[in-house]
Amino acid sequence: MSKKDAFKQAIKSITLPFLILMKTNRKFRMGFTLIVIVVALALISFLAPPQYIHWYSYPKSVPPKLTTNIDLILGTTANGRSVFWVFTNAIRNSLIIGVVTALIAPHVGLLIGIITGLKGGIIDRVLMFITDTIIVIPALPLYIIVLMVLKPYISAIGSPIPFMGLIFSITAWCWPARQVRAIVLSLREREFILTSSLSGNSIVRIIVKEIVPHLLAWHLINLTNTVLYAIGMETGLSILGLSILDKDTLGTMIYWSLYYSALFRGIWWWYITPIIGIIVVFLAFFLISQGISEYVNPRLR
Repeated sequence: MSKKDAFKQAIKSITLPFLILMKTNRKFRMGFTLIVIVVALALISFLAPPQYIHWYSYPKSVPPKLTTNIDLILGTTANGRSVFWVFTNAIRNSLIIGVVTALIAPHVGLLIGIITGLKGGIIDRVLMFITDTIIVIPALPLYIIVLMVLKPYISAIGSPIPFMGLIFSITAWCWPARQVRAIVLSLREREFILTSSLSGNSIVRIIVKEIVPHLLAWHLINLTNTVLYAIGMETGLSILGLSILDKDTLGTMIYWSLYYSALFRGIWWWYITPIIGIIVVFLAFFLISQGISEYVNPRLR
């Protein structure tokens, strides 16, 4: 098979399940539609006027107005910032944190799970000891300690938002590693793995051709769950005042609305907007995860 044919086959293997899911699975279709809306809002943030970031660029505590001025469509904060532009930038930064975590942690877990499941021996014992040690450590207190130590240095980093995703990857890889190892331990006893090995295939070829296809659907589900984990963890840390408070995220929006007592001052649009945003993001990724699960396992339908 030529490289061109292999590329076409890879594209078809990706697009065909997507088209089937969009056509047959209502949950996946609804989740994907919500994700498109969320991503569109995140992209709109690049059109934000420069003054939105400064305090008192707009009249303070203005309720939502259905006017031609999009800056005031969701009202303004108690310090005179446009809630709409803060919200779009918050969605973008929260998604970046979730995506960075999803690009690191599940793939590290996938690699460690495959290695420990196939190799066994001392490698398995050492890596699983490290994995189990990190699993039993409560994640939230660990992140609180890490951020309290690193917070003076995080703001000095040129890109602190992606760095938050790197921090959340410290523990997020452990459960994927455990789960992948269990799956691989089951797969390596199957006859097709033994046949492939006796046929002279290398360990790399067995992994790529025989094992990875069985893990791919589970891995996609885990990617969506990791995004939710990272966004939820960042929101919780922001509410505690431990995240990057000078950057707009869904969590820091809630923090500042609480800090300025928006709940008691009647500025409901300030804290309701990020809460609705979090609910929509979680619902979107949850529906996508459920749709993929039902596609992989028809008994869940």
